[in-house]
Amino acid sequence: MNLEEAADQLEALGNSTRLQIYRTLVRAGQEGLAVGRIQDSLGIAASTLSHHLKRLVDTGLVTQERQVTTLICRVNYDGMERLIGYLVDECCSDGTRPRLSESAEA
Repeated sequence: MNLEEAADQLEALGNSTRLQIYRTLVRAGQEGLAVGRIQDSLGIAASTLSHHLKRLVDTGLVTQERQVTTLICRVNYDGMERLIGYLVDECCSDGTRPRLSESAEA
């Protein structure tokens, strides 16, 4: 992963609606959720949901699979792991890693 890819994904997740959708899909696991179930769960208008899902798909955070007439959305777990890995890959390489309790107080 490079800086631009990470920035694009983080920007997509920087929208509260998209973050809510993403977290809903993370909770659903590998089975994913039908678009209609996401809509019902979050109370988002279909056109708004479609717009936000497109952004998550375009950035590689979410995949979609058509099953007959149902569109199933899933988190791209490999993509999520790459992003998290990118964020922590060089953690504290130029200094000492703080203890969790110290960083929580800051």
